[in-house]
Amino acid sequence: MDYQATTKTIRALCHGETDTVALMATLACEIHHAHPFADWTGFYRVTAPELLKIGPYQGGHGCLVIPFSRGVCGAAARLGQVQNVPDVEDFPGHIACSSSTRSELVLPVWNGAGRLLGVLDIDSNTSAAFTAEDEAWLVPLLAEIFAQAV
Repeated sequence: MDYQATTKTIRALCHGETDTVALMATLACEIHHAHPFADWTGFYRVTAPELLKIGPYQGGHGCLVIPFSRGVCGAAARLGQVQNVPDVEDFPGHIACSSSTRSELVLPVWNGAGRLLGVLDIDSNTSAAFTAEDEAWLVPLLAEIFAQAV
């Protein structure tokens, strides 16, 4: 995967944008098409206390609502930490939005004021699809792109 080229494209597309949904839609599209193992890429937005609802995504249907108390996305939101799950069968309380998903990478997304906007969820039909390099690319990229989000 060409992290530098994808970052350059995302920066160009998102330059000056502050709308959270527009940013989420753009990132979901670009990351989904750039990552060789991404089968579903999208955002779950914080819409109420301790509650995530589906946002912009690429791929088949996702779960519509995820409480912070359930699944990999809920854990990322609840703990404020990246969740890189090489085998979803080994994750207690995993929510199977798609029966083909084998691994997930979920990252919390904050705006520049420190408000949790939601999580970025990347699912793969391949086990152990996501690396520490993916995390090291996405964590600062999300912080940069959503710094001005409202």
